[in-house]
Formats: sequence, structure tokens, C-alpha cells
Amino acid sequence: MSTWNDHDRWAALCSGVSCPICCRNEPLDIVFTLEASWVTMQEAAPVRGYACLVSRTHAVELHDLPDATACAFMRDARRVSSALVAATSVVKLNYEIHGNSLPHLHMHFFPRYRGDCFEDQAINPRLVVQPVYEAGEFHKTRDAFLRALSSSVI
Repeated sequence: MSTWNDHDRWAALCSGVSCPICCRNEPLDIVFTLEASWVTMQEAAPVRGYACLVSRTHAVELHDLPDATACAFMRDARRVSSALVAATSVVKLNYEIHGNSLPHLHMHFFPRYRGDCFEDQAINPRLVVQPVYEAGEFHKTRDAFLRALSSSVI
């Protein structure tokens, strides 16, 4: 059963009362804090260079944020986008905002590479069964991303 079909559980997640991010006061795997959001990265990723931008303000939808916060979140997204391209030399970035399993505003960044296993289709993280990074590659990718993010101003 989908989380949103359990009315009470969904209402508690949406309100922030039982949102795991709000209960911890931050998401897991934070690598950088920006104006309106946290950036997370993890070695167990669906593609190399995957990052997630998590709003520091609890909101379910982008339009739930106050105007200034929504604009700051989008500025943060632009910084992450620019830094990922600089750090990974990707062909294209895919951006996804869902929230159907965790209704706390967050944006996924999926770098796309020539010949990646999802070429000509959407990325399905559930299909990734093997690590996407070679030994030590995650740290190099993360560090290059953080250098690019630290030096970027949009």
C-alpha cells in the first residue's frame, strides 16, 4: 500500500510531525549546506554523481514555500546543477521532485552519461543492483563536486 493511502500516517508526514527529516532536524548524508537547503550525496547511489537537494523548510510542494524561500531553493538548485556539471562532465542532468514516499520537498539530480545503463529511458534506482562507483571513486567525485559548489555563485 502506498504511504499516502494511510490517511493518518500521510497527514503526520505532511505536517512534519513524523517527517524523519524534521524529527532529526536534518537529512542523512549532508555534504553541504546552502541558503535554503542541504545537499546530500551517498556512495550507494543509482548513478555516479547523484545528489539530492533537501529543503531546510518543511514543505510538501514547491508552492507551499514562501516566495523568498522558494526562490532561494531554486537558486540552490542552480548552484548544485552547475557544480555537478563542472565536477562530472555529464552529457545531461535529469531533475526530479517527487515526495510521494517522503513528503518533504527535495530534488533529485541524476547525471546522465553516454552509454549509461539507463540510456534512452528514465532512471529507475530500483534496478541498480551493483555499486556505481569503483573503489575511491565516490570520494573523488564528491570532493570535485564540493570544490565546484564552494566556488560557485549564482
